[in-house]
Amino acid sequence: MSLQEALGGHRNSLGLLRLVFAAAVIFDHAFPLGGWGTAPFLGYTDNQQSLGGLAVVGFFAISGYLIAKSGMSSDVVQFMWRRFLRIFPGYWLVLLVGAFLVGPAIWVAEGNALGDYLTLGPGGPIAYLYSNWTLAIGQYGIHDVYLDTTPYPGGAINGSIWTLVYEWGCYLVIAVLVAFGVMKRAKIVVPLIAAFFFVAQVAALLLEPGALAPLFPTFGDPWRINFGLVFFIGATIAMYADRIPFDDRLGVLSGITSIALLRFGGFNTVGYIAFTYFVLYLAARLPKALQRVGAKNDYSYGVYLYGWVVQQILSFLGVNEWGYLPYVLLALLGAFALAWLSWHGVEKQALKLKDWGPGRGISHWRDRIVSRVRKRDQEPSDEAVLVEPGERQNG
Repeated sequence: MSLQEALGGHRNSLGLLRLVFAAAVIFDHAFPLGGWGTAPFLGYTDNQQSLGGLAVVGFFAISGYLIAKSGMSSDVVQFMWRRFLRIFPGYWLVLLVGAFLVGPAIWVAEGNALGDYLTLGPGGPIAYLYSNWTLAIGQYGIHDVYLDTTPYPGGAINGSIWTLVYEWGCYLVIAVLVAFGVMKRAKIVVPLIAAFFFVAQVAALLLEPGALAPLFPTFGDPWRINFGLVFFIGATIAMYADRIPFDDRLGVLSGITSIALLRFGGFNTVGYIAFTYFVLYLAARLPKALQRVGAKNDYSYGVYLYGWVVQQILSFLGVNEWGYLPYVLLALLGAFALAWLSWHGVEKQALKLKDWGPGRGISHWRDRIVSRVRKRDQEPSDEAVLVEPGERQNG
């Protein structure tokens, strides 16, 4: 059986794994946000990955696979429209919640006047929206909210959303490939891109961060290389999933290899390949009863978006003083509740438009335009109707 057959479209546990990864980010962030310092998982991996970092790598691995599959079955207009609907409505909602619900509530609770919060200047809520609406984060905090009332320094309203701009960047690369027909007629380009990222990652790890900037300014940011690598490993597997075997021996070997490389080094290069296969293997191998999780209602994005928001609120309320476990459990509960509201209130409603307008694709609109042009050409013109009687006889 091939990996493509084993994953079976929507008959897999990718939804469950995304939820697990979102929850893992909350478990990891609980240490700095609750005032317990650096999470211990980072030390177990020779400072290669935190638990939250590993979860984000898992997100990008799954995303690379799914987004490449989407690119193989749609044109560039459909592709970008659907990606926009999945990312931006939920993201803009969490920005609004932070700026106009959480921010002013905490500001007033800290003893400040509400009128002083609602300003148009730098550092205010409007600046927060303006600086962040494109996914590129230009402002993490609002005024002095949380600055002296929570353990985490800097007063970030939402410190999890910084990774989204890198995911969107990967989407744009796929969009270019879709536009030029690469996803259907030149699949080899995708593994070549993954190979380029692999070489860049090795160079970035051997040299100092940003060493590639003189040659490739775009890759002066090591996170762009790191996330790009695992995304395009997932995309490469998607391109050749019908030829890649689904095998328990490979699955177990990839899991053991991932753990060994996490512990002793090499995970952020070769380990990404093993880990991506292992994640997809688990998605196909886990019990069928788990496949229902996230199949119709995908709360993982919302849990990721709201986890930090809820944890900061809990720290402000002093819940972190109850201990790590109560703090994490309440954070999970709050994040899932807000994710439920986000999904049913905004995200799911936005996705209902995926086949509307641009979602119908280039061929649909091209055919409509051609049909209208032909219909117009077939209609008699004013000159043909207004003919003098004598002209008809002479003609």
